Parts: sequence; C-alpha cells; structure tokens
Amino acid sequence: MISRLATALTLLLSMTALAADVVTTDKGAVSGTATADSKIRIFKGIPYAAPPVGDLRWKPPQPAASWSDTLAATEFGPRCMQGPIYSDMIFRDKAPSENCLHLNVWTPTTSANAHLPVMVWIYGGGFAAGAASEPRQDGENLARKGVVVVSMNYRLGIFGFFTHPDLAKESGHNATGNYGLMDQAAALEWVKKNIAAFGGDPAKVTIFGESAGSMSVSALMASPLSKNLFRGAIGESGSMLASLQKPVTLQDTEAANMKFAREDLGTDSLAALRAKPAEELMAAVMKNRRGGRFFAIAADGYFLPESAHDIYAAGKQAHVPLLAGWNTDEGSYHTVFGKEKPSVALYQEWMQKRFGADAKLALAMYPATDEATAKRAAGDLAGDQFIAFSTWKWVEMQLATGQSKVYRYHFEEPTPMEPTEKESRGAFHSSDIRFVFKTQGKNLAWTAGDTKLSDQMATYWSNFAKTGDPNGKGLPKWPPYSDADHFQVMHLAVPPHAAAADNRPRYEFLESWSAKGTDTAGGR
Repeated sequence: MISRLATALTLLLSMTALAADVVTTDKGAVSGTATADSKIRIFKGIPYAAPPVGDLRWKPPQPAASWSDTLAATEFGPRCMQGPIYSDMIFRDKAPSENCLHLNVWTPTTSANAHLPVMVWIYGGGFAAGAASEPRQDGENLARKGVVVVSMNYRLGIFGFFTHPDLAKESGHNATGNYGLMDQAAALEWVKKNIAAFGGDPAKVTIFGESAGSMSVSALMASPLSKNLFRGAIGESGSMLASLQKPVTLQDTEAANMKFAREDLGTDSLAALRAKPAEELMAAVMKNRRGGRFFAIAADGYFLPESAHDIYAAGKQAHVPLLAGWNTDEGSYHTVFGKEKPSVALYQEWMQKRFGADAKLALAMYPATDEATAKRAAGDLAGDQFIAFSTWKWVEMQLATGQSKVYRYHFEEPTPMEPTEKESRGAFHSSDIRFVFKTQGKNLAWTAGDTKLSDQMATYWSNFAKTGDPNGKGLPKWPPYSDADHFQVMHLAVPPHAAAADNRPRYEFLESWSAKGTDTAGGR
C-alpha cells in the first residue's frame, strides 16, 4: 500500500511539473509546461504572425489567425528556412520550414499582475542561419533571475532579405527587403499586446541579441517601426553602424538578387518566384552559397528610412540605455596567416599589403615582436575588422547623444577546449551566449570560476533589464561608459573588474582608415 501511494504521489508531482496554467493571448488560449520544480512556466511555438507562405512570401508579417481550442505550446516551432551553415548550431525543433514565425516565453510567475521586466532575445547567424530552439539560448535559467524571457524566429537569407522592384511597387511604401527585421518588430508588437498575461510588463521590455542578433538590436533602435517598443537594449558583438565595409545599398541588393533569380532560379518574375517551393529556393542559395551582400540589410525607405549610420548620426534612434561589448577572440590569427606558420615577417608583409601607406601606423596600433605577439595582433585585427569596430562605433554614437546611459564590456573568459581541438579558441565569437544564459552544460571542463562568472553575467544582464543599470548587490561595480570617467570598460573575466579603455586609438585609426575606402567584410 505504501509503495502504491508513493508511486501515485510521484506521478501526481510529475503531472504538476508538466502542467502550466492556461494563458489567454489576443489570438487564443495557450498552455505550456513547467520545470520540474514548477518555478518556471514555458510556452513554446506560439504563432506571432501568419505563415509567410504563398502570396505572403516577401511581404511584411501579417497578423496570425485566431484559434478556438487551447493551443498546446509545448514544442518549439520550426526554424526558418536555412542550410547547414554553422556546425556549432544545434536545434531542438523538428526541421526548417517557411512557416516559422513562432516565439517562446519563459516566465517565473503565475500572476498576470507581476509586472516583471521582459527580455526579448534575438539570435545570431549572419541573417542566414539560427533559431530560438538552440539549447545554448534556452531562457529557463535567465528567467530564474526574475525576468520574463522571450525568443522568436525570424525569416533568414533569401526569405528574409530578398529584394525585387515589383516588391517595392506592391508594398505601398516603395520599399523592398528587410522582412526578417520586420518579423522581429512584429514579435515586439506581440509582446506589447500579450506579455502582461504571462506576468510581464509591456512597459519594461529590453531587447538583446548576439552577432546578427546584436546587429538587429541596433537596427530596431533605428527603425521608426520598432524604436518605441522597448526601453533598453543589449548588444553582444555587432552592430549595423560603420562596419569596415562599403555600405550595401538597395540598388546593390536588387541588382544582385535579380541576377541570382535569372541565373540560379531561371526567372525574375515575382509571381513565378513566389510559386516555387521553398526547398528549391534554398537549394539554389546553398549551391552557390549565396548570402552576405546578396541578401543584405539596406536602407529600404520603410523599416530603415535612411542608413542606420545616418539615423544615429542625426540622433533619430531610440534614446534608451545601452549595454554593449564584444569578446577578446572575435577573430582568428588564421585570417592573416592562413595555413602558414605565424611569424613577424609574414605578419608585417600582410599588413603592408593590407594598409599600404598606412602600414607603419597600423603596425603601431597592432604591434608584433615575436610569434606570440604576431598571433595576438593578427587575431585582434581580425576581430576588430569582423565585429568589434562596428560595436565600438555603436557605443560611441549612442553615447554622443548624451540622452541615455551606456555600459561597455569586454568578455575575456576562455571556453574550455573541445576534445577534438588542438588549441584553445579563447573567448571566441558567440562563446558569451552560454555565460549569459547559464547554459554551459556538462560536456566541457567548466571551472567554478566559469560558473560564478556566468551567474554574475546573467545577474548584470537581468539587472539592466530591471533598472537600466547592470549594478546590484554582491556584484563588482560596473561604471557607466563616459569620457568624464576615462571610458570605463567592464572586463568580464574571473574575477570581473572595471578599467579605463586602453584600445581607443586603434579604433580611431580604423575609423580614419576606413573612410578612405576598403572591402573588409564581417558579421555573423
């Protein structure tokens, strides 16, 4: 009898852990699941817009249809169409689909009157890959910091950023492209309408993202469609501002996209392109690895009335607190040396070819005296050109308005090596994600210091969402970034510490050099 009672009790507790309260959204009721301790409720795969298929392909997101029965929000919605581009991306959804505009909610409260701060996550992947179902971006542990976490899928590549003259004609805005960014704005509109039912406060929304997600944050701050939908922004490695690359224009993308359509898809007819199966479009893209400047963000005249740089320069962006930074090892020394053995002579030769008449000054900014410093300098330059410079410029342009606080960080803690790795990648691009979300897992040799730093970073991030200031009890002090205080940077290492920025001259050099014209690419 006792054994049967114990079994029944265990079953009852299990059922409680799997059951979450029904929440009513503007389109219908949803039910989710709960964590084993019942402290976090999880809702997955909630449609926030209509499936962008058929005639809705390459149109701004349209309202989702209502439903009458309670929707079981227990599985991640399909990731948006993409190819196998990045080997480190692991997904928990079933398969890519064009019907992918779904979002997820992790909430630590059962009360619709909790009014908790909300953090809306935007994944990276070069606007060509990624999904909200990645385990390293799971919102459970971050939600335990007292915030509601939301993540969404948004259209990618040819489905999210294709441009065509006929799309401009039918738009009503004479605009084409940037549908993936409009998806993000639509998800923010969903949050504004619905998050209170999940215990969140629609007036306390912070957007945050990494790489292309960080670039998206900077774009959402610039767009008149979205800049009033949040009160704070966090950018991890990347922005739309002043990359060391000639800006992509709408004319550039239209010319490239029309050429691709004719040569790779056999037609530039919009009707015929909309009629093609999504798999055929994706196959054509992957066959020639079309991406980057083909399906790129440009000033479309609607989502971005001007370039993001011009919008920020005019002070027309969202004047909200900004927390942003980048990692020590955003780039690799292999960018300079390739498969050659690193040496000072080879490094100096490469720098001479790269910077020409400015090579002497460039070498002063990125000095090398032996093999070790040559590798370090080459990696620093690669990272700056790839992502760090544009993030620095974002921080500087937001600070220049004088209308909101800015906090800058530098993430420095190396990730433990994989068994197959021959050398450490250090604090590589995207490695900060696991620290922010507290999703290190058990597959690597994480240290107690790593675990503590991860908890500190999650607390800094959630504090910022709560108050617009990352500081709080028990944390090393993080000063605002300002010229009045020697541009203090928070070094996120073991232990975290603040210090005056010491690399400003090299970014000022890159800015003056890039004004002369360059072809350096970057951004994932």
